[in-house]
Amino acid sequence: EAKEQVLANLANFAYDPKNYEYLRQLQVLDLFLDMLTEDNETLVEFAIGGLCNLCLDKTNKDYILEAKGVEPIINCLSSSNEETVMSAVTTLMYLTTTQSRQQTTALPVVECMLRFSLSANRRLSNLATIFLEDYCSPLQVEEARNLSEHTAVGIPLPKD
Repeated sequence: EAKEQVLANLANFAYDPKNYEYLRQLQVLDLFLDMLTEDNETLVEFAIGGLCNLCLDKTNKDYILEAKGVEPIINCLSSSNEETVMSAVTTLMYLTTTQSRQQTTALPVVECMLRFSLSANRRLSNLATIFLEDYCSPLQVEEARNLSEHTAVGIPLPKD
């Protein structure tokens, strides 16, 4: 419980750009990245929320990308926690650059976004639609639609 409270507070501090430098010095980015693989869904939710807040900063974005943070963020798309999934999608958007686009819009991610875009959850479907329209090429979306082997089919939709 104390771990959750500390992580929640750090994620809240990550919301204010004035704190970015301090959080980098304290290696909070590494802490958040490490927490993405925890079994405790609450810790994962706070960690991805903190990363989502921090990756608006170019230095933080570069750090996350260099630390191979995209893969664990993509893994958060399979969470049953709606807030974790929403933060993961948003974080992938913020992390998308010319250099990282191949990773952040990989075919399984696009397939997943197609599924999310059909969700009854309006927040999720709207965010996934924006991801598909603004971050993916029409060719990527078409390729994901036409795949015979659906690699993202096992990713469950978050609970409403």
